[in-house]
Amino acid sequence: MNITVYCGAHEGRDPEFAKRAAELGRWMAEHGHRLVFGGGNSGMMGVISQAVIAAGGELTGVTPEFFITADEVRDDMTELILSADVTERRSKMIDLADAFIALPGGTGTLDEISEVIANNRLGLLGETYKPVMVYNVNGYYDSFFDFLNAMEAQEFYRHEDRSKVIEVRCIEDIAAALETAGGEDSTRNRLYDGMR
Repeated sequence: MNITVYCGAHEGRDPEFAKRAAELGRWMAEHGHRLVFGGGNSGMMGVISQAVIAAGGELTGVTPEFFITADEVRDDMTELILSADVTERRSKMIDLADAFIALPGGTGTLDEISEVIANNRLGLLGETYKPVMVYNVNGYYDSFFDFLNAMEAQEFYRHEDRSKVIEVRCIEDIAAALETAGGEDSTRNRLYDGMR
Protein backbone atom coordinates (compact mmCIF):
# COMPACT_ATOMS: atom_id res chain seq x y z
CA MET A 1 0.00 0.00 0.00
CA ASN A 2 1.26 3.51 -0.80
CA ILE A 3 1.02 5.71 2.29
CA THR A 4 1.56 9.42 1.81
CA VAL A 5 3.09 10.88 4.96
CA TYR A 6 3.18 14.61 5.61
CA CYS A 7 5.62 15.88 8.23
CA GLY A 8 7.97 18.66 9.16
CA ALA A 9 11.35 19.54 7.72
CA HIS A 10 12.45 19.96 11.37
CA GLU A 11 12.24 17.45 14.20
CA GLY A 12 10.55 19.78 16.69
CA ARG A 13 11.35 20.14 20.38
CA ASP A 14 9.78 16.93 21.64
CA PRO A 15 12.10 13.93 20.99
CA GLU A 16 9.02 11.70 20.88
CA PHE A 17 8.14 13.15 17.46
CA ALA A 18 11.25 11.73 15.80
CA LYS A 19 10.98 8.50 17.79
CA ARG A 20 7.46 7.88 16.51
CA ALA A 21 8.43 8.84 12.95
CA ALA A 22 11.23 6.28 12.99
CA GLU A 23 8.90 3.66 14.47
CA LEU A 24 6.35 4.33 11.74
CA GLY A 25 8.98 4.10 9.01
CA ARG A 26 10.25 0.74 10.28
CA TRP A 27 6.70 -0.60 10.62
CA MET A 28 5.80 0.49 7.09
CA ALA A 29 8.85 -1.25 5.63
CA GLU A 30 8.29 -4.42 7.65
CA HIS A 31 4.66 -4.62 6.47
CA GLY A 32 5.36 -3.92 2.80
CA HIS A 33 3.98 -0.39 2.68
CA ARG A 34 5.69 2.16 0.46
CA LEU A 35 6.37 5.63 1.84
CA VAL A 36 5.31 8.52 -0.38
CA PHE A 37 6.73 11.77 0.97
CA GLY A 38 8.17 15.13 0.04
CA GLY A 39 11.64 13.74 -0.64
CA GLY A 40 13.41 15.81 2.01
CA ASN A 41 16.49 14.65 3.89
CA SER A 42 16.07 16.77 7.02
CA GLY A 43 13.80 16.85 10.03
CA MET A 44 10.90 14.44 10.35
CA MET A 45 11.09 13.67 6.62
CA GLY A 46 14.68 12.58 7.03
CA VAL A 47 13.89 10.48 10.09
CA ILE A 48 11.00 8.51 8.60
CA SER A 49 12.65 8.01 5.22
CA GLN A 50 15.91 6.82 6.82
CA ALA A 51 13.95 4.34 8.94
CA VAL A 52 12.19 2.97 5.84
CA ILE A 53 15.52 2.56 4.02
CA ALA A 54 17.25 0.97 7.02
CA ALA A 55 14.44 -1.60 7.29
CA GLY A 56 14.66 -2.48 3.59
CA GLY A 57 11.51 -0.67 2.50
CA GLU A 58 10.66 1.37 -0.56
CA LEU A 59 9.97 5.07 -0.81
CA THR A 60 8.86 7.53 -3.44
CA GLY A 61 9.88 11.15 -3.07
CA VAL A 62 7.92 13.87 -4.82
CA THR A 63 9.68 17.20 -4.91
CA PRO A 64 9.81 20.44 -6.88
CA GLU A 65 12.82 20.79 -9.14
CA PHE A 66 14.15 23.78 -7.19
CA PHE A 67 14.62 21.61 -4.08
CA ILE A 68 17.14 19.51 -6.01
CA THR A 69 19.40 22.50 -6.58
CA ALA A 70 19.04 23.53 -2.95
CA ASP A 71 20.38 20.09 -1.91
CA GLU A 72 17.27 19.42 0.18
CA VAL A 73 16.49 16.01 -1.32
CA ARG A 74 17.57 12.46 -0.47
CA ASP A 75 19.69 10.78 -3.13
CA ASP A 76 18.90 7.18 -2.13
CA MET A 77 15.17 6.88 -2.80
CA THR A 78 13.53 4.00 -4.66
CA GLU A 79 11.85 6.54 -6.91
CA LEU A 80 12.09 10.31 -7.32
CA ILE A 81 9.32 12.25 -9.05
CA LEU A 82 10.06 15.86 -9.96
CA SER A 83 7.29 18.42 -10.04
CA ALA A 84 7.23 21.89 -11.52
CA ASP A 85 6.16 23.47 -8.24
CA VAL A 86 4.69 22.80 -4.79
CA THR A 87 1.10 22.69 -6.08
CA GLU A 88 1.92 19.96 -8.58
CA ARG A 89 3.86 18.13 -5.89
CA ARG A 90 0.83 18.06 -3.57
CA SER A 91 -1.45 16.79 -6.34
CA LYS A 92 0.95 13.98 -7.23
CA MET A 93 1.30 12.90 -3.60
CA ILE A 94 -2.48 12.72 -3.33
CA ASP A 95 -2.81 10.76 -6.58
CA LEU A 96 -0.23 8.17 -5.49
CA ALA A 97 -1.73 7.50 -2.07
CA ASP A 98 -3.88 4.67 -0.77
CA ALA A 99 -3.89 6.34 2.65
CA PHE A 100 -2.62 9.52 4.31
CA ILE A 101 -0.89 10.27 7.61
CA ALA A 102 0.08 13.65 9.02
CA LEU A 103 2.91 13.48 11.55
CA PRO A 104 3.81 16.56 13.60
CA GLY A 105 4.94 19.40 11.37
CA GLY A 106 4.49 23.07 10.60
CA THR A 107 2.35 25.14 8.26
CA GLY A 108 3.31 23.08 5.20
CA THR A 109 2.14 19.88 6.88
CA LEU A 110 -1.07 21.57 7.98
CA ASP A 111 -1.67 22.90 4.47
CA GLU A 112 -1.15 19.49 2.90
CA ILE A 113 -3.36 17.48 5.26
CA SER A 114 -6.04 20.19 5.14
CA GLU A 115 -6.19 19.86 1.35
CA VAL A 116 -6.62 16.10 1.70
CA ILE A 117 -9.36 16.57 4.32
CA ALA A 118 -11.20 19.03 2.05
CA ASN A 119 -10.90 16.73 -0.96
CA ASN A 120 -12.11 13.81 1.13
CA ARG A 121 -15.14 15.82 2.21
CA LEU A 122 -16.04 16.39 -1.44
CA GLY A 123 -15.38 12.78 -2.44
CA LEU A 124 -12.45 13.72 -4.68
CA LEU A 125 -9.81 11.24 -3.52
CA GLY A 126 -10.69 8.57 -6.07
CA GLU A 127 -12.96 5.60 -6.47
CA THR A 128 -11.95 3.80 -3.28
CA TYR A 129 -11.83 4.83 0.35
CA LYS A 130 -8.50 6.26 1.50
CA PRO A 131 -8.10 6.72 5.26
CA VAL A 132 -6.99 10.19 6.36
CA MET A 133 -5.08 10.01 9.64
CA VAL A 134 -3.58 12.63 11.90
CA TYR A 135 -0.93 11.18 14.23
CA ASN A 136 -1.48 12.98 17.52
CA VAL A 137 1.88 12.39 19.18
CA ASN A 138 1.93 13.61 22.80
CA GLY A 139 -1.10 15.81 22.18
CA TYR A 140 0.54 17.83 19.41
CA TYR A 141 -2.70 17.94 17.42
CA ASP A 142 -5.11 18.38 20.35
CA SER A 143 -5.86 21.97 19.32
CA PHE A 144 -6.39 20.89 15.72
CA PHE A 145 -9.02 18.35 16.76
CA ASP A 146 -10.62 20.91 19.09
CA PHE A 147 -10.94 23.22 16.09
CA LEU A 148 -12.51 20.52 13.90
CA ASN A 149 -14.97 19.75 16.70
CA ALA A 150 -15.79 23.45 17.01
CA MET A 151 -16.50 23.64 13.28
CA GLU A 152 -18.84 20.69 13.63
CA ALA A 153 -20.56 22.21 16.67
CA GLN A 154 -21.11 25.46 14.75
CA GLU A 155 -22.47 23.50 11.76
CA PHE A 156 -19.70 24.39 9.36
CA TYR A 157 -18.67 20.74 9.22
CA ARG A 158 -20.92 17.70 9.06
CA HIS A 159 -20.49 14.90 11.56
CA GLU A 160 -20.05 12.35 8.75
CA ASP A 161 -17.16 14.40 7.35
CA ARG A 162 -15.60 15.08 10.75
CA SER A 163 -15.61 11.34 11.48
CA LYS A 164 -13.42 10.75 8.40
CA VAL A 165 -10.49 12.61 9.98
CA ILE A 166 -9.03 9.77 12.03
CA GLU A 167 -7.04 10.57 15.14
CA VAL A 168 -4.30 7.97 15.65
CA ARG A 169 -2.02 7.78 18.68
CA CYS A 170 -0.02 4.62 18.02
CA ILE A 171 0.95 2.12 15.32
CA GLU A 172 -1.95 -0.13 16.29
CA ASP A 173 -4.40 2.70 15.54
CA ILE A 174 -2.78 3.17 12.12
CA ALA A 175 -2.94 -0.55 11.34
CA ALA A 176 -6.64 -0.62 12.25
CA ALA A 177 -7.39 2.41 10.06
CA LEU A 178 -5.54 0.88 7.11
CA GLU A 179 -7.82 -2.16 7.26
CA THR A 180 -10.62 0.08 5.97
CA ALA A 181 -8.66 1.19 2.89
CA GLY A 182 -9.68 0.12 -0.58
CA GLY A 183 -13.41 -0.28 -0.06
CA GLU A 184 -16.00 1.65 -2.02
CA ASP A 185 -16.15 5.34 -1.16
CA SER A 186 -19.81 6.24 -1.01
CA THR A 187 -19.01 9.97 -1.02
CA ARG A 188 -17.03 9.91 -4.26
CA ASN A 189 -17.78 12.90 -6.49
CA ARG A 190 -20.45 14.16 -4.13
CA LEU A 191 -21.41 17.69 -5.17
CA TYR A 192 -21.06 20.43 -2.61
CA ASP A 193 -24.60 21.23 -1.52
CA GLY A 194 -23.89 24.69 -0.15
CA MET A 195 -25.36 23.85 3.27
CA ARG A 196 -22.10 24.06 5.20
